[in-house]
Amino acid sequence: MKFPKMSKTLSKATASHAGRITLVAVPVGIIAASLLGGVAQGAVPVSFAVSGSQFQIGASQLEGTGFSQYAGVATDSEGVEHTVAIANIKSATLSDLCQSVITETPLGTVGVLIKAGGDGKPASASDLQIGMTGLKGDASFGQIRIGVDASTVNTEARGSAGDFAQDSDTISIENLQQTAWSTQASVFTLTGMTLELTDGSQGCF
Repeated sequence: MKFPKMSKTLSKATASHAGRITLVAVPVGIIAASLLGGVAQGAVPVSFAVSGSQFQIGASQLEGTGFSQYAGVATDSEGVEHTVAIANIKSATLSDLCQSVITETPLGTVGVLIKAGGDGKPASASDLQIGMTGLKGDASFGQIRIGVDASTVNTEARGSAGDFAQDSDTISIENLQQTAWSTQASVFTLTGMTLELTDGSQGCF
């Protein structure tokens, strides 16, 4: 499976305010941070370079520590910019993890379905960062701060000064369903992983 290629590590947010949105408090969307996608080389605070395909991520339960969320941009292979919510989680576990992506090829529609973290042995990840466009689930946060400046969130990766952001010590989400452009992690452990090629009719949700 070809995962999105991430841009190189940035120490500060470099995207301009133009073309970005200021996200209001959407605690469920915040959770998005936790999801996988591919392992990349470090944290990108505001800007992602991605493939032309979004993907789905599902999990029956996500538990994480060290969370933040702010606005950003994902630029696809055609140079089109997509507004995203960038979320970060320092450490996370995901039970019954699922990832699916569908691609149109000269041979027709091809899907890739990846599953892991079942049978009471959740997948785990550290230093997760994701650029998402949608998420559903039942979420709870510990010691959450809403409306902080994106450049002052309590995670290593941060956004631009003056942008809306939120952070929390812990995050928990049940029945996670997420759509994203890209995700990266410093370490991602997929226990009991299976990978299946499909005709694109089967996704995570």
